[in-house]
Amino acid sequence: MSQSATLSLYERLGRFEGISRIVHDVMDAHLANPLIRTRFEASKDLDHARKMAVEFFCAGCGGPEPYTGRDLLATHKGMNVSEQEFLAVVDDIVGALNRNDVDPTTRGEVVAVLYSLKDQVIRV
Repeated sequence: MSQSATLSLYERLGRFEGISRIVHDVMDAHLANPLIRTRFEASKDLDHARKMAVEFFCAGCGGPEPYTGRDLLATHKGMNVSEQEFLAVVDDIVGALNRNDVDPTTRGEVVAVLYSLKDQVIRV
């Protein structure tokens, strides 16, 4: 039986430490991405945004960490995020997963989760 079949998504992503590393890489990529950089540069508290992203990712992947932030719809309401911006975010996440040596099956699972959430992010 493969690792993907026996370990949870949370475990395959490296638990809290691995997910924190991935999220930090994602946020760095967002700040360097010309399509979405200004949204993140304008953040009043980027450290808080990183903390919420780590919590959201951990909780969403089955980890024991509680998510203390707002839901996705409330967070993105009024931002008018475009499809192109959403794809840029997904690309940055996939790049961070690659940089952190996440296996292809797990990367695909993360991408599937991201796409399942798009209606709570795009043009809300």
